[in-house]
Amino acid sequence: MENSVIKSLAYGKDRVRVVRVVRHAGGWQEIADYSVRILLSGTAFESSYIKGGNELIVATDSQKNAIYYLAKTLPADRVMVPEVFATEVASFMVKRYSQITTCHVKIITKPWERMKFDSKEHPHSFCREGKETRWTEVYVTKSSPPSATSLTVAMNSGFYDLEVLKTTNSSFTDFWRDELTTLPEMPDRVLSTKVLCQWKFVADSLDALQGTPFDAIYAGAKRNTLDALANDPRAWVHAS
Repeated sequence: MENSVIKSLAYGKDRVRVVRVVRHAGGWQEIADYSVRILLSGTAFESSYIKGGNELIVATDSQKNAIYYLAKTLPADRVMVPEVFATEVASFMVKRYSQITTCHVKIITKPWERMKFDSKEHPHSFCREGKETRWTEVYVTKSSPPSATSLTVAMNSGFYDLEVLKTTNSSFTDFWRDELTTLPEMPDRVLSTKVLCQWKFVADSLDALQGTPFDAIYAGAKRNTLDALANDPRAWVHAS
């Protein structure tokens, strides 16, 4: 086994459930509900795979507890936005453990919608009605391991399973036809699909992403996606 070559490695903990409730004065409350995955990597772990030693292994129990610790103790604004919380967890791990070169954190969340009664939002009751799933994944990497003085950040965010439907203004015509084609031209039809949308951020420091309006970017991407589907005059699904 000592002659084995490790091409890549990572290990960690998946499906760590995090729920954080923020209670404001006057009874108004907010909730964040996440499923968190954390993966650790670094050349220092190679001996664990080749020789079987666990001396440098950060137990998955410790990883889970780190997530819970940060979810409980960080200020609310560092937890309630998934991109921000993922960055906090990843940077905490690479700073705390010298053997970790990169920490990859992925968060998925199906946002809770505040209930409305007579067009008025309820202060503390929520529901889910076929919402899409929002996700983010963050890679925080040491530029010169094992030192954690310089860190780079790569972040991918997006949503999936956004179910959309339009009853007209969708067509499928003028496509390639040959002897295998039986589908007729469809100048107008019902269109329904699920949308996956994603975007990327790259920064050479943690500070470079401070103040990024992640929630507004998510809302804008969803709004633009729906607008393109509903209002784009091009009826073909690929164009929309």
